[in-house]
Amino acid sequence: MIAYFWEQDDAEAVAAELGGEVRRERFHGEDDDEDHPWIVVLAEVDEVRLDELLDTYDGWLETPADETPAAPPPLPAEPRRFKTR
Repeated sequence: MIAYFWEQDDAEAVAAELGGEVRRERFHGEDDDEDHPWIVVLAEVDEVRLDELLDTYDGWLETPADETPAAPPPLPAEPRRFKTR
Protein backbone atom coordinates (compact mmCIF):
# COMPACT_ATOMS: atom_id res chain seq x y z
CA MET A 1 0.00 0.00 0.00
CA ILE A 2 1.28 3.46 -0.84
CA ALA A 3 0.26 6.63 0.99
CA TYR A 4 1.06 10.07 -0.48
CA PHE A 5 1.86 13.27 1.41
CA TRP A 6 2.91 16.76 0.28
CA GLU A 7 5.19 17.39 3.27
CA GLN A 8 8.25 15.32 4.14
CA ASP A 9 7.64 15.75 7.88
CA ASP A 10 4.12 14.35 7.52
CA ALA A 11 5.37 11.34 5.56
CA GLU A 12 8.10 10.66 8.12
CA ALA A 13 5.62 10.89 11.03
CA VAL A 14 3.30 8.35 9.41
CA ALA A 15 6.20 6.07 8.48
CA ALA A 16 7.52 6.15 12.05
CA GLU A 17 4.13 5.25 13.49
CA LEU A 18 3.21 2.54 10.99
CA GLY A 19 6.66 1.17 10.14
CA GLY A 20 6.80 2.30 6.52
CA GLU A 21 9.54 3.53 4.20
CA VAL A 22 9.62 7.15 2.99
CA ARG A 23 10.50 7.90 -0.64
CA ARG A 24 10.11 10.76 -3.10
CA GLU A 25 7.74 10.11 -6.02
CA ARG A 26 7.26 11.94 -9.31
CA PHE A 27 3.94 12.51 -10.97
CA HIS A 28 3.89 11.72 -14.66
CA GLY A 29 5.15 14.73 -16.60
CA GLU A 30 6.33 16.73 -13.57
CA ASP A 31 9.67 18.51 -13.99
CA ASP A 32 9.89 20.57 -10.81
CA ASP A 33 11.42 18.57 -7.93
CA GLU A 34 9.64 20.70 -5.33
CA ASP A 35 6.21 19.61 -6.58
CA HIS A 36 6.80 15.89 -6.11
CA PRO A 37 4.92 14.25 -3.26
CA TRP A 38 6.49 12.13 -0.54
CA ILE A 39 5.30 8.54 -0.37
CA VAL A 40 5.20 6.05 2.45
CA VAL A 41 5.40 2.42 1.34
CA LEU A 42 3.56 0.21 3.81
CA ALA A 43 3.49 -3.59 3.90
CA GLU A 44 0.70 -4.46 6.32
CA VAL A 45 -1.14 -1.79 8.22
CA ASP A 46 -4.16 -1.13 10.40
CA GLU A 47 -6.42 0.54 7.85
CA VAL A 48 -8.49 2.36 10.46
CA ARG A 49 -5.37 3.98 11.95
CA LEU A 50 -4.04 4.76 8.47
CA ASP A 51 -7.30 6.54 7.58
CA GLU A 52 -6.99 8.64 10.75
CA LEU A 53 -3.40 9.57 9.88
CA LEU A 54 -4.33 10.41 6.29
CA ASP A 55 -6.99 12.81 7.59
CA THR A 56 -4.59 14.32 10.12
CA TYR A 57 -1.72 14.88 7.66
CA ASP A 58 -3.81 15.56 4.53
CA GLY A 59 -2.57 12.46 2.71
CA TRP A 60 -4.15 10.07 0.24
CA LEU A 61 -3.81 6.48 -0.94
CA GLU A 62 -2.85 5.26 -4.37
CA THR A 63 -5.28 2.90 -6.02
CA PRO A 64 -3.34 -0.30 -6.75
CA ALA A 65 -2.80 -0.84 -10.46
CA ASP A 66 -3.35 -4.57 -10.15
CA GLU A 67 -6.99 -4.10 -9.15
CA THR A 68 -9.04 -4.61 -12.27
CA PRO A 69 -12.25 -2.61 -12.55
CA ALA A 70 -15.55 -4.46 -12.56
CA ALA A 71 -16.54 -5.85 -15.93
CA PRO A 72 -19.11 -3.75 -17.80
CA PRO A 73 -22.59 -5.23 -18.20
CA PRO A 74 -23.06 -7.38 -21.30
CA LEU A 75 -24.20 -5.69 -24.48
CA PRO A 76 -27.60 -6.60 -25.90
CA ALA A 77 -27.60 -9.27 -28.58
CA GLU A 78 -30.07 -7.39 -30.79
CA PRO A 79 -31.01 -3.74 -31.26
CA ARG A 80 -33.97 -2.47 -29.25
CA ARG A 81 -37.13 -1.87 -31.17
CA PHE A 82 -39.25 1.05 -30.06
CA LYS A 83 -42.06 0.55 -32.58
CA THR A 84 -43.58 -2.74 -33.54
CA ARG A 85 -45.53 -3.24 -36.72
